[in-house]
Parts: sequence; structure tokens; C-alpha cells
Amino acid sequence: MMKKLFISIIVLLFCGCSIFETSNEMNQNVEDLVSEGSAAFMDKDYETALKAYTNLKDWYPFSKYAILAELKIADSHFYLEEYDEAIMAYEEFEKMHPRNEAIPYIIYQIGLSWFKQLGTVDRDHTPALNSLAQFKRLQTQFPQSEYAPKAKEYIEKCMAGIAGHELYVANFYMKTKKYAAALKRYEDIAATYPDSKEGREALAKIPECEALAEKEK
Repeated sequence: MMKKLFISIIVLLFCGCSIFETSNEMNQNVEDLVSEGSAAFMDKDYETALKAYTNLKDWYPFSKYAILAELKIADSHFYLEEYDEAIMAYEEFEKMHPRNEAIPYIIYQIGLSWFKQLGTVDRDHTPALNSLAQFKRLQTQFPQSEYAPKAKEYIEKCMAGIAGHELYVANFYMKTKKYAAALKRYEDIAATYPDSKEGREALAKIPECEALAEKEK
């Protein structure tokens, strides 16, 4: 009986320590959390910043700093290269605060988060398509934004990536003697990206591909 009582007391003591530590953390006021998060972010200690801003958001959701915390949570994920989490956090920010002055930045960061996930031409080009859509949206909705010129640069990079992927697929069809499918790809690339090196390469390959496709008939 005494042994069971002793074990129960030990368990309670450990639980009490855990609760006490959590309580101490929650005693941090808003200003302390803002200061901690800001200092960590400036030092590029994004994990600490993420924790501080997450605590701020969870413990003080009605604070005037809550919106800042939401934005910095997204930024922390971005700089930690957790791009999927960053996209979700940025999208949630836009959903909750559609008229906030930071929206052009938010859209830019969503586009950049997708862009950071681009692979080689033989990989899925969904990130390039999603990135392109966001940068085009930024240019359309906020053409005077400071981020619009940067968006234009990334639009060109995205289109080059998409064209490269399409050319890779067309060349694959050519190698596997699926000439009709290859021809359609080459024609689409030449029409859609006429000023790119991919467009010019596709255009140069069309005559040969047409001749081979004609022999297949």
C-alpha cells in the first residue's frame, strides 16, 4: 500500500513539474514574445522565432500583435524551407485578412514558395504552373506594387521552366518514335514560347518530325 502511495506521489511530482514549466512559459507577456520572436528572426534562428510567434498567436489571439505573429509564422516556415507549410500559412493569412496592406507581399511569397520547389525539366512541373499563376495574379491585382517587377522576372523563369519540361516530353516522344504526339508538342511550344530558346529549338525540329509523322500514316 505504502509502495503504491509512494509511486503515486512521484508521478504527481513529475506531472506538477511539467505543469509548472508550461505555466511559466505561458506567463510570458505579449511584449516578451514579440521581442523574443523578433530577435530570433533577426538572428536567423527561425525555429525559435516560429515557436515564439506561434505561442503569441495561440495565447493572445486578440492582441494587436496577432496579425504580425501570423505573418511571421509563415515567414519562419519559408526560411526554414518548409515551403508547403509556408504556403498554407500565407494562404490562411490572405483568407483571414484579405484587405491587409501586406497582401501583395503574401501573394509574392506564395509564388516564391512554389518556385523554390521547382525541379529539373524531367520532374513534375506543377510547382512552376502554380508559381506562374501567383505571380500573374500579383501583376494583375497589384500592378503598382513594389513586388510587381520581381514577379515579372519570375514569370519569365517559370515560363522557361514549363517550356523546358514540355520540350523534354516532346523529345521523349521523338526518341520513342511517337511522332504525332511529338509534333503536337513541338508546335505548341513554338507557338506558346516563340521567343525562348525552347521555342526556337522546337520550331527547328518540326520539319523533321513532320516528315517522320507523315511516314507513319
